[in-house]
Parts: sequence; C-alpha cells; structure tokens
Amino acid sequence: MNVYIYPAVFHPNDDGSITVTFPDLPGCISEGKDLSNALFMAQSAITQWMEYLTESKAPIPAPCDVRDVTCDGNEFVSLIRAELKDSRAVKRTVSIPKWMDEKVAENGLSLSRVLQDALRDRLGA
Repeated sequence: MNVYIYPAVFHPNDDGSITVTFPDLPGCISEGKDLSNALFMAQSAITQWMEYLTESKAPIPAPCDVRDVTCDGNEFVSLIRAELKDSRAVKRTVSIPKWMDEKVAENGLSLSRVLQDALRDRLGA
C-alpha cells in the first residue's frame, strides 16, 4: 500500500461550496457542498489522481512543505491523505465443503466475488 500526503488549498465560494486545489498537482481540482463534503471529495480526487499517475507510470511530484503554501483572503490549507491499494487479482487455493460449492453453483454465484465481498466486509475496507 502506498500512502501520499499533499497540501490542499480550500477556497470557500459565495454559495457555501468549497473548491479544493492541490498546488503540487496542477489540474487536480475538486469541490464539495460544505467542508465535510469538500474533505471527502479532496481525498477522492487525490486518490484518483495518484492512481492515474501510477498506472500511466508518470512521475509523482514531491509534495511541498505545507508552510510554504500561501493563501488569499478566506482560503486555508489542509493536508490530504491518499492511500493506494494494489487491486490486482491474485490466485489463492481455498477449500470449502462440497455442499457449499454445490449451493454456489446452484445459485449462479461467483465464489471469487462472494469471497471478496465477505473479506471486504470483514476487513472494513
């Protein structure tokens, strides 16, 4: 798992929404209807941005020091964290009782999908 932390500038808008930009990632912009939503959207935007850079093998710029970011008027800076998980599939051998395997087939389920969903729920991911 790769973790990236970048400063983000929050620009409050007249309608109450907040636009978020990342000084080190030109073009990475997001917006939220309020502060809570803007924080969520900023994390989503930077995560997708980092995934794109990683997949395209583009260089990932180093984040600047948050103390070096300047703001205008009512803007403010906050650090935003992106956590990239390796989602490539891996083969694993699992054993289940025969009756479960038969029920899976009868119900047209994908054993891989059921296992992934169960693990995601169990791990809180």
